[in-house]
Amino acid sequence: MRFLIVGAMALALVACSSGAPPAGKGRSSAKPDVVSQVAAVRAAGVNGNELEVQPLRDPQVEDLRVQAEAQEAKRELKQANATLDRALVLSPGDPDLLQWKAELALLGRAWMAAEQLANDSFQKGPKLGGLCRRNWATIAYAREGRGDAAGAAVARGQVDSCTVAPPVRM
Repeated sequence: MRFLIVGAMALALVACSSGAPPAGKGRSSAKPDVVSQVAAVRAAGVNGNELEVQPLRDPQVEDLRVQAEAQEAKRELKQANATLDRALVLSPGDPDLLQWKAELALLGRAWMAAEQLANDSFQKGPKLGGLCRRNWATIAYAREGRGDAAGAAVARGQVDSCTVAPPVRM
């Protein structure tokens, strides 16, 4: 009897301790922590050593951004997305707004939409700096979410190419 109990415990431990499958070997059954991913994407956009030029924003667009921010904070993702759509009508092709929509798509696990929106933002954006890093980090997570480990690795490699060292000042 004791042998059966020890054997059952050993099986339970093996089942609990089985690691994640190796990268690139199919999809994991565990869902990614998208909130942490979006936090990491947004953190990738912050670098105190760069000079970034921000265009002046339309006050109506700024009001919509504040509204979308509040909606996202309440996890009202559909409403935040609709608010950003309204902002994009006023400021078509705004790369910051497109990237934000890509991040909302990540939160909703809409991997293809997240990658497409981040790519659109990259194409319309400065291709350098914080926004560029956020674009590529989003693309990496979206590809990872679809099970494309190789594509995610390529995208992660692009993140560093977005940072340009500031000029040496004497």
